[in-house]
Amino acid sequence: MVRKLALAAIAGMLIGAAAVAAVASSAVRVVRATPARDQLSPGSLKHPQGVKLTAGLSWTGLSPATAPAVTRVELWFPAGSLYNGASYPSCSYDRLNAAGPDACPKGSIMGSGTGTAFADTVVTRPRITVVNGGGTRVYFYTVLNNPARVQVPVIGYVNRLRGTFAYHLSATIPPLLRVVAGVPIKFTGLQISAGHGTWLAVTAPPSGIKLVTTFSDGTKITGTVLVHNA
Repeated sequence: MVRKLALAAIAGMLIGAAAVAAVASSAVRVVRATPARDQLSPGSLKHPQGVKLTAGLSWTGLSPATAPAVTRVELWFPAGSLYNGASYPSCSYDRLNAAGPDACPKGSIMGSGTGTAFADTVVTRPRITVVNGGGTRVYFYTVLNNPARVQVPVIGYVNRLRGTFAYHLSATIPPLLRVVAGVPIKFTGLQISAGHGTWLAVTAPPSGIKLVTTFSDGTKITGTVLVHNA
């Protein structure tokens, strides 16, 4: 049974004087999460608890005229997290890139979302489909219609770790989404909901997720996101 996993930002989650200087008053805000039916069970190694992540990230304080663009987002999931991409239908990058999510196996679609970005001074709202890419990849298929139509899978690389963190997820914004029709695209927010069965699961009480955002000027903002029952 799938539960929704709550994500909430802790006070003062962003640190680093360089980040504050380069991206004035920038912040990452993680909001909205409720359990599907009842409280989240911590699960166990023998009985993983499937979860559905529903969260919003926003980088506040970004001016369309002067702010650097988001180029990379990284997440470190804590021990007790479980990613079962290899156990579910998957879609290849080539198929997804050529024909979109409709060409992928039905069971490979794991969620959806939207983004908010500046195209020059105009707000544009790309649509995102979360697609399982197997044991080491997840795709965020992004469709942008303004200032021109762009359709491209953003690759999230999933690496298994040992110790404090169980997995590292890294997604780099591809060049096709950074500059569209000669206009720089600057993301200011993402809303994502993903999870089906035990595609994402926990085998121990969930704890903090480390989040690092990299910007086009080299600035990195680091934060910790708490995971808890809603």
